[in-house]
Amino acid sequence: MSQRSTPADVSFNLVVGAISTVAILILVAPVIIVIATSFTTSQALRFPPPGLSLRWYGELFDPVRSAPIHTAAINSVWVAGWATVIGSVLSVLAALAITRVARPSARALEASFLSPLVLPTLSYGLAALMFFSVMGIRPSLNLLIAGHLVVIAPFVFRTTLASLTQLDPALLEASANLGASRFYSFRRITLPLIAPGIAAGAFLAFIASMDNVPVSLFLSTARTSMLPIRMWGMMESTLDVRIAAIAGVLILATLVLMVVMDRLTGLTRRMSA
Repeated sequence: MSQRSTPADVSFNLVVGAISTVAILILVAPVIIVIATSFTTSQALRFPPPGLSLRWYGELFDPVRSAPIHTAAINSVWVAGWATVIGSVLSVLAALAITRVARPSARALEASFLSPLVLPTLSYGLAALMFFSVMGIRPSLNLLIAGHLVVIAPFVFRTTLASLTQLDPALLEASANLGASRFYSFRRITLPLIAPGIAAGAFLAFIASMDNVPVSLFLSTARTSMLPIRMWGMMESTLDVRIAAIAGVLILATLVLMVVMDRLTGLTRRMSA
């Protein structure tokens, strides 16, 4: 016998549904607007577009007119890629070490490793600039990698730590009883089981690095310009419609990366299982 919904249940469902609809609109509407604007025939950023054209995508991929944008994009991918790789290695090692220690100090180390997530990135960017200036280190792509590394490493650390806490210790005990070394057990048991968590964290870290403005703002120069800073400069100076085209390319690239990551790690399948 089905239970009848009370007026309170109906009201609750209506309120939750309305809030969910507003939240989805807030998230999706700006994406739709910027994608539609990127196909405009107008010379300025405005919505709705008076007509549709691929002109601004053509100009965006023009190697002459958009050379500074291409350079900034290559710098951003280079910095994000290396920061993600280095951050993933360090985060996995840190997570492995913390999960094997039961002392209260391990929790303090975990909190300190995650502290960049709550630290205002604008303050960190300024502090990093002052620190490296005192040390006499000149701005470069390697300096940007170091700066981004501190900000994005906690993403990989958190997802890896969560995967390790779900790992059955009996598997490692059985492997050790059969004579396997720690490295062999890690390579054949631990790593395959926590790989989806590492991949998810690495994906978030890469996106966070590509999207980072505060650290890039303080640590980049004209020769090491990053894509978000280049887009900000174009917004301030000319309101170039290529900004919308850049946003469209970034949105498409993010969706493709999400699909690839899901195919490789099977996160959706694991969540629905």
